[in-house]
Amino acid sequence: MRYVTFVAMLLACGAGTALAHPIESAVESSKTPAFDIIRAEATTDGRLTTFAMEVAGVAGSVKPAPIGQLTGAKVESYVWPTNLDPSVVGFDKASGILSLAITAHPDFDDTPLFDENQDGDPANDGADWHSHWVVLTEDDACGAGLKVRDVSPGVDLLPATAPYLPIALDSPGMSPILDGKIARITAPIHGGEEVAFDAVTAELQVNESGEAPLLCVTGVHDIASGDLSLPGRVMTK
Repeated sequence: MRYVTFVAMLLACGAGTALAHPIESAVESSKTPAFDIIRAEATTDGRLTTFAMEVAGVAGSVKPAPIGQLTGAKVESYVWPTNLDPSVVGFDKASGILSLAITAHPDFDDTPLFDENQDGDPANDGADWHSHWVVLTEDDACGAGLKVRDVSPGVDLLPATAPYLPIALDSPGMSPILDGKIARITAPIHGGEEVAFDAVTAELQVNESGEAPLLCVTGVHDIASGDLSLPGRVMTK
């Protein structure tokens, strides 16, 4: 399934009236339970915002199989697209859809500042679930019509904690929690009340180094709203 109108739809959602919260989604037997979203919500205390999704199976129980190289490497993800401007975390203004993601990918490590598995080596942690801010944009060259935005480090704006890859990806070190059916993550978002969001589970793939798009969304497992309409709103605790 392709979602080539993803960016236009999300940008159009920002000014809408707040709808029911949380987002509820029916169980679908055709979907992998670990990625079958049945509920998504987000709350804030005015300083920290927690995004959560509940799945039909065990969150985080399915990871990509390693292939032993970067080109073709798979990424599994739990993602919350938002209507926040990418500039709020240090990317170029109005450059795409700012999304908070929990990802796992055993063939590479893109969190050089952090040692997620606490073995003393910060460069071998990709297989463990970890956090990213990413900017998504449309690209027909990708299987699902979406990519992590290609950038030129030193030219395009990147957050201070970005791993300096040629994509709009930040590795801020926020610790995700995957516990039973729940995947959740807390981010410092000042004034997060009424931010619009959705919840998506998706697979990505790395293309050959030097080629664009470098990181494609190749398949969407599930969308909480069913139509990427961002019906969720961050609610005050």
